[in-house]
Amino acid sequence: MLAFILRRLVQSVAVLLAVGVVSFFLFRYVGDPINAMVGQDTSQQERDALREKLGLNDPAPVQFFHFLVNAAQGKFGLSYRTSEPVSRMILERLPATLELSFCASLFVLFFGVPMGVYTGLYPRHWSSRLLQAVSLIGVSLPTFLIGILLILFFSVMLHWLPSFGRGETVDIGGWTTNFLTRKGLEALILPSITLGLFQLTLIMRLVRSEMLEVMRTDYIKFARARGLTNRAINFGHALKNTLVPVITVAGLQLGALIAFALVTETVFAWPGVGQLFIQSVQFSDIPVMAAYLMLIGLLFVVINLVVDLLYFAVDPRLRGGGTARAGGH
Repeated sequence: MLAFILRRLVQSVAVLLAVGVVSFFLFRYVGDPINAMVGQDTSQQERDALREKLGLNDPAPVQFFHFLVNAAQGKFGLSYRTSEPVSRMILERLPATLELSFCASLFVLFFGVPMGVYTGLYPRHWSSRLLQAVSLIGVSLPTFLIGILLILFFSVMLHWLPSFGRGETVDIGGWTTNFLTRKGLEALILPSITLGLFQLTLIMRLVRSEMLEVMRTDYIKFARARGLTNRAINFGHALKNTLVPVITVAGLQLGALIAFALVTETVFAWPGVGQLFIQSVQFSDIPVMAAYLMLIGLLFVVINLVVDLLYFAVDPRLRGGGTARAGGH
């Protein structure tokens, strides 16, 4: 167990270093930061002084070392667009993205797993076929179109839910949350459904295929021969043995929800990190873009590590063998 954790930690550090290299070269070679920070009337002497102050005249290895040291401390310099510290801009918007991704994940698991179990246990029932047909919407329509349709129906036509923004939030020690106000919770509904609908379809179909495979195994037949109830067989044996691949995909999809929430945040004007990244791309704000890449890389590494550790709690064969199937390595 300890050796497995240490091996995963070493792999995680290697992944973060690779992301750091990409972020550094993005920071260094995509445009001249001096031109983005000063005006046209700035003299060449002032430009040279600013370049020396920022360390841009240092050799590339020295700059890369300083970049990694600052990134490890959460320092990514100042935004070219607003001249604010990038770390503060990220931290101010991070709660909005994490809460949106968390609610989308709950939506995916709360509906996707039961739908997958039902369609796996009753594959030929008309309701199962209907659920599979409806689920195709999640993979057929683009995310922005789903969001626009939800806004049109629930906000414009029915006036039930807000169409943009976070609504009312509460600040708790620097963390702004939607969970403590009614309008804040209402504002989460439409973007959470929009963000999670594609992943819900994937989880439902994965659980269905795993249930169909498990229900054909010999130990399920032996369990029926022993006289166990359908509830004990379906949920105590069959569903439990589908959890390892479901945990893998669900964990990686959580990272994907956080990384690719930018489309949903743009459609709903959600003030999260994704919307900040889109604005940074429009203005070539390299420090914010580099910080976003490092943040997403860190989140994926942490989620992947947690997923690997969950294998030991779910599958006793992995604890006995001392090895685990990697969930994304």
